[in-house]
Amino acid sequence: MKKRGDYLFVDENNGVYTISLTPELQDDIGTVGYVEFKNEKAVSKGDALAKLEASKTVLDVPSPLAGKVVEKNTKLQDDPKLLNSPDDSQNWLVKLKDVDESAFNQLKGA
Repeated sequence: MKKRGDYLFVDENNGVYTISLTPELQDDIGTVGYVEFKNEKAVSKGDALAKLEASKTVLDVPSPLAGKVVEKNTKLQDDPKLLNSPDDSQNWLVKLKDVDESAFNQLKGA
């Protein structure tokens, strides 16, 4: 099930929550040229997941949910333009576990 929060998509699949940019956010920030992930293993809602430098802005991406970071899309560090891809298998930032399901359910439907 896919939801929206803070201009991000959150896709839940078997207890893993994948966070990616919405097309609107991709358009607003422009072409991403640099991605720097934060080192936290756990995040609270609003904590920065990554810093993006794009053609239109520099942005700390806030987490729409609290949880444990279980995977980062490290391919973005070598090819940050993947964040501008329409392909969900390439344009994700991080994957979270141990997320409060009720907090996820409160996000807007995608």
